[in-house]
Amino acid sequence: MAGIAGIALPGRQQEVVQMLEKISHRGNDRAKMLEKRDVTMQAAWHEVQVRPMPLSLQMSAVWDGVSAPAPNPDALSNRTEPFALASVSAGGLFLARDMLGVKPLYYGETDGSLAFASEVKALLTVTEDVHEFPPGTWYTPEDGFKSFGEVKSGKLPYEDVDKIASELRLKLEQAIIRRATSDEMGTWLSGGVDSSAIAALARPHVRKLHSFVSGVEGAPDVDYGTQMSEFLGTEHHVLIVTLDDLLAALPEVIYHLESFDALLVRSSITNYLTSKMVSDYVGVVYSGEGGDELFAGYDYIKDLPTDKIPDECEDIVMRLHNTALQRVDRSAQAHGVVPFVPFTDIEVVEYALSIPPGYKMYRGDGEPIEKWILRKAVEDAVPDSVLWRPKAKFWQGAGVQELLFDYAEVNISNSDFENERVLPNGWKLNSKEELMYYRVFKEHFGELAQLDWMGRTKGAPVH
Repeated sequence: MAGIAGIALPGRQQEVVQMLEKISHRGNDRAKMLEKRDVTMQAAWHEVQVRPMPLSLQMSAVWDGVSAPAPNPDALSNRTEPFALASVSAGGLFLARDMLGVKPLYYGETDGSLAFASEVKALLTVTEDVHEFPPGTWYTPEDGFKSFGEVKSGKLPYEDVDKIASELRLKLEQAIIRRATSDEMGTWLSGGVDSSAIAALARPHVRKLHSFVSGVEGAPDVDYGTQMSEFLGTEHHVLIVTLDDLLAALPEVIYHLESFDALLVRSSITNYLTSKMVSDYVGVVYSGEGGDELFAGYDYIKDLPTDKIPDECEDIVMRLHNTALQRVDRSAQAHGVVPFVPFTDIEVVEYALSIPPGYKMYRGDGEPIEKWILRKAVEDAVPDSVLWRPKAKFWQGAGVQELLFDYAEVNISNSDFENERVLPNGWKLNSKEELMYYRVFKEHFGELAQLDWMGRTKGAPVH
């Protein structure tokens, strides 16, 4: 929705302008510079044509800017919309980030003072001391970094399947409605359970809904996404990509993504290309990100004891901020598109984390069924052929995994991999594919010795 950048020093307009220019894709319609109480900062934003917005979204839009008064920190945990906030009030600089880190924010030190920005590339114009601003945290110079709350989880006081499915659907639909800001919107529609659920529940509330899917020729996402589009009556858009398309987009993808994590980059390329297509039609798009984490959607969870699933789901949900949610944000914002992620609505998250694990990973007579309760919640809104489709990883559904892996295996020698796989900070690259991505990353950002701000997909070793 906006890009912000600033330095907690007076008279730094030139540096702040340069910082914001690096992230002009986050907003280039309007901008506001503010120098007040020894803080220089600027925000820029897109003017998306929308119908009157709910108060929560109006506040989110204002709080992303620099002119808002500092909110009461105690009220931050009650917000249902994501935000990255920079404000100057009587008490001085105030920064905050939503509990899941849906909106990005980074900080570092320059000339002994704090600098901050929506993306790393902006901070790198003034410092290489870059850190991710922790989700669920606020900051003032006087108090430092303070947590304002935690995502609540526990056990529901009832186990009635129909009631749980009904409550889940209601909360998800309410989250979608809160984000229905225009009569004409888009939705990423891979034909998986998550994206199909979002599209199906959004359809009655959006006059004209565009759906978008991309993949290589014959990819399952293209087929299932088209089936779901025909069922819902959306205006559907399909992008067929080739290896040449993926390789051509790779430098831009890594520049915007600010990561070389192999699984994250691989899953971002088609997301990035799809977002470019989205920008030709609409300025806002729904995403189904977060469903796998909330409802035990990954294959490895099938091997966990049922009583270990709640902790695992909570853990991977709280890791989303610098992996999958980063992919959604950067892929969309690179093209001036605002992404809405209803599964990250705090009311949805807290309810989903409280659902009995046996209703997420249903172990009946046959193979375990992941996301079973989510499927039950939308079973009258999604056709069976899509509803019970087996889970596919994002890049597998789009058909890009083998293309990129095989290309790297052929074009990077074993000796080059061994010589280059250890990074200055001690991390080890896990594959030739990851080295291919790191080489591009290094061309954009240099050989950085400090990378603690960059997330890596769970299961990928960091040393």
